[in-house]
Amino acid sequence: MSKLELLSARIDQANITVGIFGLGYVGLPLALCFARAGIKVIGFDIDLSKVSFLNEGKSYIHNISSASVLDALEKKFEATSDFSRVSEADALIICVPTPLTIGSEPDLSYVINVVERILPHFCEGQLLSLESTTWPGTTDEVLAPRLKAAGFIPGQNCALVFSPEREDPGNLTYTANNIPKVIGGFTPTCLKLGGALYKLAINEVVSVSNTRIAEMSKLFENIHRAVNIGLVNEMKMIADKMDIDIHEVISAAATKPFGFVAYKPGPGVGGHCIPIDPFYLTWKAREFGIGTRFIDLAGEINRYMPSWVVLKTMDELGKRQKTLKGSLVLVLGVAYKKNVDDFRESPSVEILFQLIEKGARVHYSDPYIPHISHIKNHALNLSSIELNIENVKVYDCIILSTDHDVFDYGFILKYAALLIDTRGKFDKASNVVSA
Repeated sequence: MSKLELLSARIDQANITVGIFGLGYVGLPLALCFARAGIKVIGFDIDLSKVSFLNEGKSYIHNISSASVLDALEKKFEATSDFSRVSEADALIICVPTPLTIGSEPDLSYVINVVERILPHFCEGQLLSLESTTWPGTTDEVLAPRLKAAGFIPGQNCALVFSPEREDPGNLTYTANNIPKVIGGFTPTCLKLGGALYKLAINEVVSVSNTRIAEMSKLFENIHRAVNIGLVNEMKMIADKMDIDIHEVISAAATKPFGFVAYKPGPGVGGHCIPIDPFYLTWKAREFGIGTRFIDLAGEINRYMPSWVVLKTMDELGKRQKTLKGSLVLVLGVAYKKNVDDFRESPSVEILFQLIEKGARVHYSDPYIPHISHIKNHALNLSSIELNIENVKVYDCIILSTDHDVFDYGFILKYAALLIDTRGKFDKASNVVSA
């Protein structure tokens, strides 16, 4: 029996160990998902504080409870920074960031570094899965050659697949185990093994023809969102100039039972996907001599939205005989989306930065982000403030940027002098301005 046949048998018996690399917003939920299914999991992370927290049964992510970590520990989960333990696992899943360089080009350094640290301990008969979002061709062009150079031939003595993460932090309906899992294999054998692996912990696995289709599908999902968010943000600016309530427009359009999907406008886009992933495709498309004007335009609109919010704030203060410079401004919410503790690429942070640059005296309130030490390499010392009657009334302007459910919107509406609402959260009132 070959090493891959042995791996197949072990997967069929659910008698395997899964190694997951990167225990952040993607890797940790996946690790807990496998552990709940009774699969032994070794979580790898170079952040020693994360490893220590997890092994003590503590979570460092708001939407993941410490109780769920403790439950996983009591079953079959442990965290480590020791890459020599790679050889203990049957399947290795990479869930590390794929950011952009300063020049907005793909940065695969995290993925490559993990692979280089895995290879000295990689064994025949192991399966390697990449979940990090990347350009079509990465698995074939970047991972496979490194495996082959080390003597591992995908489909013969090891398996290689790509299965894009679809984690949605803060979503209580769709979690790691019930979001359909797309997977593409380097070979049919790889695909069969990868599909069987994920079926141990995930309800539905969707197999596609190859890794490039799986890679492109993830980009398409996020580009679809980015383009439609860009469209509705542009519609918002047009409607504003025409004195039309865009939120009422969207509600009316959404009554059509076919051919329309409602997207909500906001202050921009944030997080580790929407502001970044489209550039992975635009970069790769240039290799084929193809422009991506539609995608680029959506990105341009979405990047502009924080500036539009700040300009709108300046205008509204001006109508009240005040200037932004010197005004006391409170930004409500700095996370990139509501009910999460992640402010990577958050448009709210960009709004903060622009307000400070223009001379406003700025505070923020976000129970999930207690402190911000820097913005764009500029040192800051901002801490979240608690909301009460005294401090709400004192602000010249309050900007609702991230609409966390924990905010008391009735209280804020009652005592705020001027509310700039970027989320359509407040009803029409004399102190509310939609932005």
